[in-house]
Amino acid sequence: MVTPASPSRRQILTGAAASVVASTSTLAGPATAGERRRAGPAPETVPLPDGLRPEGITSGPGTRFYVGSLADGRIVAGDLLAGTSSTLLAGAAGRALRGLFWDSRTNLVWAAGNVGAVGHVWAVDGTTGAVVQDTVVPGAVFLNDLVVVGNAVWVTDSRVVPDRLTRIALTAGGAPTGAAPTFVPLVGAWPQGDGSAVNANGIRALPDGSLILNNSRVGGLWQVDPTSGETAAIPVSGGPGVTGGDGLVLDGHTLYNVRGSGQREVSVLQLVPVGSAWAARWRGARSDDTLDVPSTATLAGGWLWAVNARFGVASPETASYWVTRLPAR
Repeated sequence: MVTPASPSRRQILTGAAASVVASTSTLAGPATAGERRRAGPAPETVPLPDGLRPEGITSGPGTRFYVGSLADGRIVAGDLLAGTSSTLLAGAAGRALRGLFWDSRTNLVWAAGNVGAVGHVWAVDGTTGAVVQDTVVPGAVFLNDLVVVGNAVWVTDSRVVPDRLTRIALTAGGAPTGAAPTFVPLVGAWPQGDGSAVNANGIRALPDGSLILNNSRVGGLWQVDPTSGETAAIPVSGGPGVTGGDGLVLDGHTLYNVRGSGQREVSVLQLVPVGSAWAARWRGARSDDTLDVPSTATLAGGWLWAVNARFGVASPETASYWVTRLPAR
C-alpha cells in the first residue's frame, strides 16, 4: 500500500488549544458544576512510546485505554483525556499483539496475536497486567481481531485456509474456563482467502446475536451466524462503498470501519435490520491531518479514538506513534 505523507511530530503532539472541551464523566452521566470546572480540553492526539508499532486499541472503564504492540507484544495503558500512558504488560521476545477487547464484566483485556509462528489469545488483568489465561490456538496463522460476546471470545484469523472463526469458551460471567478453543468454518457467501492476503479482519457482535465481519482483501461487510458459520453479504448503499477495512467499532446501530474506504479515514455506516438480515447506509467518514494509516479505534469520553499503525513508515522500530481523537457523531 502507499503510505500517505506523515504529519510532523510537532503537529502530532500539539494542537490541544484547538480542541473542544470534553468531560471525563461523559460515559457516566451528566457532569456536576464542579466536574465541569475541573474538566480540561480533550487532546487532539495521545502520544505512544516510540517504536511501539501499535495495532489494537480498546478502552474502559471511562477513558482508560489499552494499546497492544506488534514489536514486542507489550500492552500500554493510560487515560485518553489526560494523554498519559505506561506499560501494563511487559514485552517479550517474539510476541506480537493485534486485536484487543476490554470486557467490563471482568476487567480483562483480551488480546490476539502470536509468539513466533504459534497463535495465542491472552486474558490480561486490566489493572495489574497479570496474564489470567494464555490460550494456544492450534493451526492458527494470523489471529487478528476479537470480540467478547456473552460466554465466548470470537477471533478472526486473516490467513487461515479454509477461513474460520476461533471460539474460546467463557463462563456466564465472562471468566476464562481454560477449555481448548473450538472453530466455526465460514461458509455460504463468504469470499474464501488463499492464505496470502489479509482476508477476515474486524469483528463485532450485532444486536441480534449474530456477528459482523469486514474483509480487507475484497471489501464489504458480512453477517455471520455464530452457530453454523453461515455468512451473508450486508448490502451497503451510498458513498464510495466499503472497499477494505481493518478494525470495527459498533455503537448501537452505528458502525465505524477503520480504513473502510481510504487510508486516512474511518468510515461511518448506519446498520438497518431487514428481517433477519442487515443492510448498511453510508453516513460519511471521519478524518484528520494526524491520521496516518489507522488500524483500530475505540469509543471513550464521547469521542472516537483511532490508533495510527503507520504501516509502511520508515524505521518502524524507532518511529513515533500516537492515537488521534475524532468526532463520534
